[in-house]
This record gives sequence, C-alpha cells and structure tokens, in this order.
Amino acid sequence: MAEKSEGLSAQEREAVKQRAAELRAEQKAGKNRDAGEKAIREAIEAMPPNDRELAEGIHRVVAEVAAHLMPKTWYGFPAYTDAAGKVVVFFKAASKYESRYATLGFEEAAHLDDGDMWVTSFALLAWTPETEKKVTEYIRAAAN
Repeated sequence: MAEKSEGLSAQEREAVKQRAAELRAEQKAGKNRDAGEKAIREAIEAMPPNDRELAEGIHRVVAEVAAHLMPKTWYGFPAYTDAAGKVVVFFKAASKYESRYATLGFEEAAHLDDGDMWVTSFALLAWTPETEKKVTEYIRAAAN
C-alpha cells in the first residue's frame, strides 16, 4: 500500500531532494558556467521528447539573447540566473508533475514589471516559430 502523507507529494519530496543535491553540487563547483551547462544538458536529455524539445528551444533562446545569464538546474529544472545568483527564468517539464502542459516561468529577478499586474509564467504545449518568437521577446525583456 502506498504511503500517505499530509505534507509533500512523492514528486514534491523528490524535487526537494534534487534541490538539496543541486545546492551541494553548486557549492562544490562554485559559479561555474560549464558545470551549470552540463547539469542543464543532463536534465534536458532525461526529459521525454515533447518536454525535451521545449527545453532545448528555451535553452537555445537564452544562449542567443541572454547569454549573460548563468545556467543551472533548480529543483531539477533548467534555470538561468542573474549576476547575483537569482533565478530569472526557468522551465518546468510537464512530465515532472504529470501536468498537461510545461511551464516557462519568470522569478522576481526578471524585468517584466508592467504596472500593477504582469505575467510570471506561461503554459507551453509545442515549440513553433510563433512560440519561439514570443519566448524570445519575454526572455530578452526579463534578462535586461
């Protein structure tokens, strides 16, 4: 019989364990672009095809329009940080939490403020030229 918990789900517990391992690895490697790039590549390669295509597209866009952001994994997801180490943009695979869509998300370090309300995440279903154009616009704005 499956163990019941009133706290975190099994996927959430796994994400917390992943984050702890990421923090240990980051501490060991320091702010190392190569280590972050390697971690992201490994995370992307482990994804199912649809999530992988989305993550690869986002990774390519960040490299093209926000190369100054530092790659790393964050709760097992590809993420990109500013010079202060704050997450600006991240990708959450649909398969991770058995969601019907993947998420492109922006944290507080993103420069997307637009009055009293603005977007902080988008549902992603497919990587199309139109999607790539919109993602590029948001990542460019978030990273500046």
